[in-house]
Amino acid sequence: MEDTRKVRLKLLTPLLGSLPDKKIFTKMMEKKGEIIDQEDLEEHYDELSMLPEETKYTVFPRDVDGVYIMDYQVKGFFKNAGNVLKDILKIKALRKKVDNYLFITPRFIYLTEKVSGILERPLRAQTPKGERITVVASEYIAEGLEFEFEITLLNHKELTWKVVEKLLDYGKYKGLLQWRNGGYGRFKWQWVK
Repeated sequence: MEDTRKVRLKLLTPLLGSLPDKKIFTKMMEKKGEIIDQEDLEEHYDELSMLPEETKYTVFPRDVDGVYIMDYQVKGFFKNAGNVLKDILKIKALRKKVDNYLFITPRFIYLTEKVSGILERPLRAQTPKGERITVVASEYIAEGLEFEFEITLLNHKELTWKVVEKLLDYGKYKGLLQWRNGGYGRFKWQWVK
């Protein structure tokens, strides 16, 4: 019915934190009219208690055991890779198959005890008033870091371990988390025996 394998990723480029800080997230939710009190806020954003207080950049969640990423962030990579590679691999609706048959554990994937630093970069956007440029900043973890997690695959005739390996291979071109188009979060991988 299912099979589980452990994989190790090694960052080829820095990995950028992708979660907004508490203050920014709270303001965003209040603008939507979705926040009533702290309890409601926690329901909307269960990792909120793990974020640093009042930064002005995107961050990694953390607790007493260290800095981590969430299982759904890794699964998001697989879903994106499946969507991009579906035609190459000749598997219709590969993203949906990944969503329903591939699972990542543990919930918290620990990376390190502390981040490497803050990366500032320009962000350009086309708006109705013309091109706008601002500076954004993110915590980052330097290239070379290795971390592990498990992939569980439910039996499926098209979504096989060979396909999962092809999806993982895509990580050397487009990586995890934020600013993937800028080459950040790229990785190589290997199965852990």
